[in-house]
Amino acid sequence: MTGRYYYSQVTYQSPSWIKNAQNKLLVNSNEFYSAGNSLELQFTSSKNGNWSAEVQYRPVRGNDFFKNVAFLSFQMKNPDNISPEIMPKVGIRLHDQSFTRFLPLKNYFFSQGNNGWYQVLIPLKDLGLENIDHENINHLEAVVFEQNEADNQNHTLFFDDIELLPETTRNSLPLKIPDLKGIEAFEKHIDLWWEAENIENIKYIRIYRSFDGETFTPIAIQRPLMNRYTDFLGEIGKKAYYRISSVDYSLHETSLSNILTAETKPLTDDEFLNMVEEAHFRYYWDGAEPNSGLARENIPGRSDMIATGASGFGVMAMLVAMERGFISREEGIDRFLKITDFLQKTDKYHGAVSHFMDGTTAKTIPYFGQKDNGGDLVETAFLTQGLLAAHQFFDRNTTEEKTIRERIDTFWRNIEWSWYKQTKDSPFLYWHWSPDQGWIINHPLIGWNETMITYLLAIMSPTHSVEPDMYYSGWASQSQRAQDYRRGWGGTDTGSMYTNGNIYYGLPLKVGVSNGGPLFFIHYSYLGLNPHNFTDKYTNYFENNKTIAQINYRYCVENPGKYVGYGENCWGITASDFAWGYHANEPVISRDNGTIAPTGALASFPYTPSQSMQALRNYYDHYGHFLWGEYGFRDAFNLTENWCSTIFMGLNQSPVTVMIENYRSGFVWDLFMSHPDVQRGIRKINNIEH
Repeated sequence: MTGRYYYSQVTYQSPSWIKNAQNKLLVNSNEFYSAGNSLELQFTSSKNGNWSAEVQYRPVRGNDFFKNVAFLSFQMKNPDNISPEIMPKVGIRLHDQSFTRFLPLKNYFFSQGNNGWYQVLIPLKDLGLENIDHENINHLEAVVFEQNEADNQNHTLFFDDIELLPETTRNSLPLKIPDLKGIEAFEKHIDLWWEAENIENIKYIRIYRSFDGETFTPIAIQRPLMNRYTDFLGEIGKKAYYRISSVDYSLHETSLSNILTAETKPLTDDEFLNMVEEAHFRYYWDGAEPNSGLARENIPGRSDMIATGASGFGVMAMLVAMERGFISREEGIDRFLKITDFLQKTDKYHGAVSHFMDGTTAKTIPYFGQKDNGGDLVETAFLTQGLLAAHQFFDRNTTEEKTIRERIDTFWRNIEWSWYKQTKDSPFLYWHWSPDQGWIINHPLIGWNETMITYLLAIMSPTHSVEPDMYYSGWASQSQRAQDYRRGWGGTDTGSMYTNGNIYYGLPLKVGVSNGGPLFFIHYSYLGLNPHNFTDKYTNYFENNKTIAQINYRYCVENPGKYVGYGENCWGITASDFAWGYHANEPVISRDNGTIAPTGALASFPYTPSQSMQALRNYYDHYGHFLWGEYGFRDAFNLTENWCSTIFMGLNQSPVTVMIENYRSGFVWDLFMSHPDVQRGIRKINNIEH
């Protein structure tokens, strides 16, 4: 985002001074090394004052492991030709709030590159740091620039591409010029995609744009694992031309590619919704882990780590893509043969799979620690919900489609739901089981939250089912343990009995903790399960979910926290990425930090179609320049903090595609609900004596 840079902090003592906005460094869009923008450091160093500016390490959820690093590197531009003695000193702030040595920049100029930019290369050992690898990289919290010698003059420096580098750069053959393969224009943005060879030797792809077809300016860079770029132009009828280049790890750049051109154009409402559905689906298609065909946890992030629940959601997005013609049925069959083949090889824990898997080996990744090294019943349920819908989609009598159905049947029938009761007479299912530590996490599944589908599938199972009464003894339990559990994560007695009965913003809520909780509670279990068709002794779940969505909307309109942007066009409080990690926000002041996730309002389309469409148009029309990207909307943003997530998240992209489609046609609901085991399971629950 333009303006102040969230991951920075500025302090100064007069008469020294440093330019800032709310104690943050400013982003400059006119000066850059790689493309796009840089950080501006404008300062005055005075003898009786001081200043300091830090650029903080920005955590990325599920990031790839670092290799051992040996250098702090960045690009610096010195447009005022500041004397080297006046340039700041640089050091690193550590996790314990101590600092490394501070070194004068004047000793570490490496080379002068394009347009007056210098590479600064500082050995970490000169700072007093050695043996930095993926296990201790998080101990480094910020690169710090501070006042050096004083001359009482105003100076400006620009910094770009601040990073840690290994001892040696990769040896690489000269890169080939990449080939732009396609381009497509939409209402206010243009997508382009390409092919590039030897991506392991490419540091980044640089994108160039022209409005006259002759003068091309770099506008962005793209990671080599992504072969797409989205250019948000912000207006209809804008024609642009594009070329790209590849840059290697020694910063050598190829010549520019071929030219492709397109012009933005108006879209009908149906075309606009197709655009949104397809963009979010692309996360699971273009962005999938290549060996398994399944979904990564987030992009950018760890390239080989599959997220099980997100993969189940992605399965349903792929079904929508085939139905809408974003991909052909034949392409979908090939992908599902790959997916179901991979699932045959994964580690199983009484039929369940783990939360995260390695896409290259099919082995469990205990991402949340060694206790999380076994079966995850909730993530398995999210995956199974998608697979059962796919089973119904692939209904033709061909060898390939029969193979897909048979593999899904085997996966489904082998899940030992009843094992996850922990004991024979347990009223609850349990979230995790470890092969070497048993039930050490000991987390019972108790609603109201996102896990309803787990109990329903356990009851629906044709081979390892649990008693239908567990819906009420476990999920909807009113036992003391269940009440204490709900109080613990809801922070309130309201809803601790599963039922609620209070009125919020003029709306009576029958079921839910607090005033309904984060919106993903009404999305994840209902991507396949049609809430119109599910009623228990307390409520109909379409009506209850609709109430929760409307409460969330009205809370944002009233905006008791006075957050920037909240209103009838900007709402949807749920779980998402935030500046310092994943966070589940709720529409109560104590659990709301001003962060909006687009999936909140957009996956609520079936419940609040007009309010969701208002939010969708606002996000695209007014925030698209920072929020819209290659896989639809980025995960979250916070206008109060001038922050936007850099990631697309596997759990949050597909619900946009699937729930918009369910609003339009009921397509995924119809598939899942048509499965014979689902129909039998619903009848079992309906036959429980209340």
